[in-house]
Amino acid sequence: MGTDNSSLFGSLFDAPPLKRVVPVLVPLPVPVPYSYAVPEGMHVEPGSVVQVPVGPRQLIGVVWDGESQDGLDPKKLRPITLAFDCPPLSKEMRDFVDWVAAYTLSPPGLVARMAVRAPAALDPEPMVEAVRYVGGQPERLTPARVRVLDIVKAEDIPWTRSGLAHAAGVSMSVIDGLTAQGVFETVFLPPPPVVAKPEPDYTAPRIEGVQKEAAAEIVASIREGGFSASLIDGVTGSGKTEVYFEAIAETLRRGKQVLILLPEIALTPAFLERFQDRFGAKPGEWHSDLSPRMREKVWRGVVTGEVRVVAGARSALFLPFEELGLIIVDEEHDPAYKQEDRVFYNARDMAVVRGRIGDFPVVLVSATPSVESQVNGLSGRYNLVQLPTRFGDAALPDLHLIDMRRHAPERGGFLSPLLLRAMGRTLERKEQSLLFLNRRGYAPLTLCRVCGHRFQCPQCSSWLVEHRFKSQLQCHQCGYHQHTPEHCPDCGTFDHLVACGPGVERIAEEVEKHFPDARTIVMSSDILGGVKRMRLELEAIANGEADIVIGTQLVAKGHNFPLMTLVGIVDADLGLANGDPRAAERTFQLLSQVTGRAGRTGLKSHGLLQTYQPMHPVMQAIVSGDASAFYEREINEREKAILPPFGRLASIIISAETRADAETHARGLRAAAPRVTGISVLGPAEAPLALVRGRHRFRLLVHGRRNSDMQAFLRVMLDAGPKQRGSVQVQLDVDPQSFL
Repeated sequence: MGTDNSSLFGSLFDAPPLKRVVPVLVPLPVPVPYSYAVPEGMHVEPGSVVQVPVGPRQLIGVVWDGESQDGLDPKKLRPITLAFDCPPLSKEMRDFVDWVAAYTLSPPGLVARMAVRAPAALDPEPMVEAVRYVGGQPERLTPARVRVLDIVKAEDIPWTRSGLAHAAGVSMSVIDGLTAQGVFETVFLPPPPVVAKPEPDYTAPRIEGVQKEAAAEIVASIREGGFSASLIDGVTGSGKTEVYFEAIAETLRRGKQVLILLPEIALTPAFLERFQDRFGAKPGEWHSDLSPRMREKVWRGVVTGEVRVVAGARSALFLPFEELGLIIVDEEHDPAYKQEDRVFYNARDMAVVRGRIGDFPVVLVSATPSVESQVNGLSGRYNLVQLPTRFGDAALPDLHLIDMRRHAPERGGFLSPLLLRAMGRTLERKEQSLLFLNRRGYAPLTLCRVCGHRFQCPQCSSWLVEHRFKSQLQCHQCGYHQHTPEHCPDCGTFDHLVACGPGVERIAEEVEKHFPDARTIVMSSDILGGVKRMRLELEAIANGEADIVIGTQLVAKGHNFPLMTLVGIVDADLGLANGDPRAAERTFQLLSQVTGRAGRTGLKSHGLLQTYQPMHPVMQAIVSGDASAFYEREINEREKAILPPFGRLASIIISAETRADAETHARGLRAAAPRVTGISVLGPAEAPLALVRGRHRFRLLVHGRRNSDMQAFLRVMLDAGPKQRGSVQVQLDVDPQSFL
């Protein structure tokens, strides 16, 4: 007798299908993706943006490449809550996230988080409600209804209710009444674009001679296709922007998107206008000053390909472009490209990596390139494009040093008589002067002349800076502030507090004393009114509505002031007075950029640098105009010391609520360092800023040769070292820019 297997087969065929399991990167400091079950009927693939449960919370995550952890029972896994209706992150973008995470030794979920920072943009924008004229007449014709009907009959297009009401000069109730009577029908339109599409041939390029040859060279690299890295090294005012505009135009003709990285939000308005003049439309913007709603629109436009060009700060590098074909890094030397929070990365270097992964060109641009980029250009690793002269009839300013030992300011002042005389002559010609001092506030230190008490931040090892405009003493490390006192808190003496040293506010006070009738503007990043006022004042300077500008590094780069013919550097030695191995390079770059603000429209111009070290190589290089000699010397010094780009550095900052905990953990990490030829560990030592926001800080500096496997060394060191307990925190910075 046969066996009846129908019930067995039936149970097998009726068994529910096994759930699929996928890895999901979540925005948490964890080393690997979490595994989640995919609900039946939900489609996800690598790159899909999803919502997943993590503990009691719902977080945005990204389905990642690779397999889930072995041995997991799908029935016991939590399911994905939601798959968003947006294009998945491309394989190129996922590879970039993995590369950045591996290089910086950062949790990959925190890197991926930078690519999906606009959660409200993950779902498509809703359609826009509108009305369309379908014919007929209302029961009663009023003058308001006549105006509305005249407009819709003249232009047979759908109108938004508010748009039509505004055009006709009526209230929206008039539109609603016509709709209720069947004169209009309700329709739905796609949302308007964030920005119009730029036209590569909107206007003819304004380039000539050397600029035209440079543009042809950059465009040729784009036409060849594939990855390439170019460095445009051109003096201030040489037409670098117009040159790379031609690269943008060629990329747009080829149907690709473009990313332009800028170091400062303040540079954006002038740049947007230049871009619009050339391409007929503004690029999409991406920076911290954007409203959340606009950030969502730009993110969505980038990922769908609607936004063709983005100009933004360093975080724009992680926007998930649909078809990115070119990255421009303007002012590539600028320290603002270095992020020192959570994920430590240099946007300039990561831009080159993204271009290599995506197989498209990257163009770096600077009047004073970083030593690393200069070495890459001179060695042939980058295509070096040089613009040695200014565009058109403009000439570089005549630069001179003022030896402050011989031409000292009057008692209580900070401006040499030579500089003051030059400012007076500039005012007589109705031209503009710029005084540069890279120090915010009124004075960097306030003390009591009776007992010697110095005002220090209670949470940081830094002095409180007086801001006289705000009547405050402020800490520039943590933001602590207090009202400027009338007496010493230690000895109680009145009227004996003295400001030591100058800030831009104090220089403004001195300028007003010497030139009371001059129109003076102080430009600083902590200016009252924020970015909006800053932009208005930059516009006022460009329009000739100021005679004397006093500013920090905010005014050093990217601005075109037609009437600026005199630049005075109040303290040219300031950046040299620290142990930063890049001090000479940064001082040279900053002073060159500042003096480059003068004479950009052809007027005869001058730059005067007040210094107590006139024979210092940086000062001599600037006034001689021999940048190549400075770079040659700096490159030789770096090579001898095996410093970047000839060596590698990594910084480890250990902080804790007590000094003992920070030092103990730092010593434990140092002891755990493996013995490897070519890599050494320096420290631990107290950081120059030993206390920040109430946390004590110790530093370890890891130094290796160029071919050293720094990441492997650091992984072994961190894994073998003591575990973080209590208040101890460890920050890892590969390729550090700051040594504080």
